[in-house]
Amino acid sequence: MSTPTPTPQPVPTEVLEQLVRGEHGDPHGVLGAHEHGGAVTVRVLRPLATSVAVSGEWGSTPLTHEHEGVWVGVLPLASVPDYRVSVSYGGEPAVHDDPYRWLPTVGEMDLHLFNEGRHEQLWDVLGAHVRSYDTPAGSVTGTSFAVWAPHARGVRLKADFNSWDGREHPMRQLGTSGVWELFVPGVGSGATYKYALLTQDGRWLEKADPMAGWAEKPPQTASRVFETSYEWGDQAWMEARGATQAIESAMSIYEVHLASWKKNYDGSLWTWEQLADDLSAYVADLGFTHVELMPVMQHPFGGSWGYHVTSYFAPDSRFGDPDGFRRLVDRLHQNGVGVILDWVPGHFATDEWALARFDGTPLYEDPNPQRGWHKEWGSHIFNFGRHEVRNFLYSNAVYWLEEFHADGLRVDGVASMLYLDYSREHGEWSPNKYGGRENLEAVQFLQEMNATVYRRVPGIVTIAEESTAWPGVTRATEHDGLGFGFKWNMGWMHDSLDYVSKDPIYRRYHHGEMTFSLVYAFSENYVLPISHDEVVHGKGSLLRKMPGDRWQQLANLRAYLAFMWAHPGKQLLFMGSEFGQESEWAESRELDWWLLEHAEHAGVRDLVRDLNHAYTSSGALWGRDHDPSGFTWVDGGDADRNVFSFIRRSPGEPEVVCVSNFAAVPHDLRLGLPAEGTWEEILNTDATGYTGSGVGNLGQITGHRGEWSGQPAHADVVVPPLATVWFRRIPS
Repeated sequence: MSTPTPTPQPVPTEVLEQLVRGEHGDPHGVLGAHEHGGAVTVRVLRPLATSVAVSGEWGSTPLTHEHEGVWVGVLPLASVPDYRVSVSYGGEPAVHDDPYRWLPTVGEMDLHLFNEGRHEQLWDVLGAHVRSYDTPAGSVTGTSFAVWAPHARGVRLKADFNSWDGREHPMRQLGTSGVWELFVPGVGSGATYKYALLTQDGRWLEKADPMAGWAEKPPQTASRVFETSYEWGDQAWMEARGATQAIESAMSIYEVHLASWKKNYDGSLWTWEQLADDLSAYVADLGFTHVELMPVMQHPFGGSWGYHVTSYFAPDSRFGDPDGFRRLVDRLHQNGVGVILDWVPGHFATDEWALARFDGTPLYEDPNPQRGWHKEWGSHIFNFGRHEVRNFLYSNAVYWLEEFHADGLRVDGVASMLYLDYSREHGEWSPNKYGGRENLEAVQFLQEMNATVYRRVPGIVTIAEESTAWPGVTRATEHDGLGFGFKWNMGWMHDSLDYVSKDPIYRRYHHGEMTFSLVYAFSENYVLPISHDEVVHGKGSLLRKMPGDRWQQLANLRAYLAFMWAHPGKQLLFMGSEFGQESEWAESRELDWWLLEHAEHAGVRDLVRDLNHAYTSSGALWGRDHDPSGFTWVDGGDADRNVFSFIRRSPGEPEVVCVSNFAAVPHDLRLGLPAEGTWEEILNTDATGYTGSGVGNLGQITGHRGEWSGQPAHADVVVPPLATVWFRRIPS
C-alpha cells in the first residue's frame, strides 16, 4: 500500500490576506518551514515569481502558488532541513537562503533594557548588523535589521536586494517591545535599504533607519549597511586619555566646519582621507590641543551646518564611509590632537523620511506642541519623558565616544532644552508639575547622559552650550548638578567682543565689560568661545569687529587673542580667526587661505602658534582654571589707560603675569609682581615677527623688592600699543 502524499499545513485565507497586505505581526509563523504530522510545510512570499522551489540534501521540491504571491509545498521529511529557495521571474532561477527560517537576532534582555531606557549599547541591537551563523551546510552571512516602531500595524524591508519591493520582506514584531526584526541572509556591507511602515490609519510610510551606521549621500535618503574593518592606531592616546582630567589639563580648541575648511578646486568637498592628512597636520602645527567638529552626523541640508540631523548614528556620507571618519579621528590622535564632536540632542530635522512621526505618530518628538516644536529653529523637540527616546539619545552619546574614539561632546542648545518657555511667548507654554518653567524631563536626560558617559568612558569631557544662569551646569550629578565637564562662557564672549569693538578712546567707559567675567569665573568650569556663531549672519569676521585702520585691526585682534588665552577658562577659536579671516564665514565656500600670502595675516597665524605653545608649556595658565587661587588681579581698574594686568598661578609652576593694553598708544608703567628676580617676556603680540611695531622689554624684566598694587615686588615695563604681553618668572 503506497504512502499518501502529505498535504500542506493549512493557513486560513484571512491570515494569508493579512500577510500579503503587510499587516501580519509574525510572518515567521506563516512563512518558512514548519513541521507537522511527520512532514514539513514550506511557504515563501514572492509576489512576482513565475516558479519557486526549495532544495537541499533530499533534492528539490517545487512549490505551488497558493495565494497572491504566497507559494507552498511539502517536504517528505520529519524535521526541518537546511534548505535554499530557488526563484525564477521568467528567466534563470536565482538561489537564496530563506530569511524566515532564522530565530530572532535580538534577545529578550536587550528588549527589556531598551524599554526600560537602560540599554547603553543600543546600536549593537537596533539598526543593521552583518552577522554570520554556522549551519550543517556551512557558514551563512547576512544582515539583521531591527527597528523600533511600536504603533505600526506592519513593517516591511525595502532594499536594493529585493528591487525595492517590500512585499518580499515583512518583518516580525518581537512581543510587546515595539521592535520589529528580520535577518536576511546574503546581504552585506554596502546594501541600501529603508523601512516601509503601515500606520494605524492605513498609510504606508517610507523611513530611513534611525539607528543606521551609514546613509546615502544627499539628496538620496536611504540607509546603508556598514561593517567596519578599521584597525585603530591610537592606542597610546587612548591609554593616556583615561588617566587625565580635562579640567586640570591644557585645552585650546580649534572649531572646524569640515565642509568649508577647505574644498577642491571644483568646489566639491574633501574626503575624510584628505582631511585626515591636512587637518591633523595643520592643527598639530598650530599647537591646538583639540579640534571641535561641527556636527558630523548625517544631515540632508548643508545650510543647516549639521544642526538639523536625520541620522544620529551615521557619519556624514558626503565625505565618505564611516571608516574614513575613524581614520580622521585616528590621525588627529596620532598627531596629539583630541576630538570633540558637536552633538545635537535638543531637536531634530522635520524631513518626512526620517524621525518625524516615525510610525505615523509622534514617536521621537514630544506630542505636546508646546514641548515638541521648536519655534526658533523650525524643528521637532525630542520627547525627553519617554524611556526609549532618552535611551536612543544617551546611547548615541556613548556610541560616538566608544565606536569613533571621540574625546568629548559639545552639547548644542542646552538652554533650549532646560526651559519650557524658551523662545515662547506667554500662553505658548505650560508649567511643570511644580508650577515652574524648568523642563524636568530634559534635566533628567542630561544628568543621565552625563553620568553614563563619564562612567563608561574615562577621560572624556562634555561641554554645554548654555547661555543662562542655570545653577550647577558643571556640578556633579550626585550633587544635583547637570554633570557637564564644562560650560561655554557666553557672558564673557558677549562682553569682551563688545569692548574690543569700541574705538580705544571710548573703551575707558566700558572697562568693566572686560573685568566682570572674573566675578563669576569660578562658579562653573568654563570654555571661552569665539565660535562660528560670532562670525556669521552679518556679524562680520573677528578681524572686522576691530576698530581702526588695518594695522590697528590686526593689532587689536592679536592683543585680544592673547588676553583670551591668559584668561581663566579653556579657549575655543573658530577656524579662520587664527589668521585674521577678512570676510565673515559662509558654509558654501572655503576659508580665505590666500590671505596667508600676506605677512600680516601670516603673523596672526604665527602668534596663535606661539600662544598655544606658550600656553601649554605654562601650567600656571591652566592648572587652576577652576580655582580662584589661580588668578589675581594686579590692576583690574586702570580704565584711563585701557590696561588690564593679572597673575596666573598653579602649584609647582612659575607664575605668569599678563598685561593687556587696549589703548592705541604705548605706556610706561610700574607693574606689581608676586616675586623679585628675572621675568622672561614669553609673548609680545606687538613683536615685529607678527608685523607689530616692535615695542617691548628686550626679552625680560627684573622684579625689585617693594610693594606695588598689592604685590611684594615691582618692575618698570613698557607696554606696546594695542598689545598683550606675558611675563613668566624664571625660578632662581
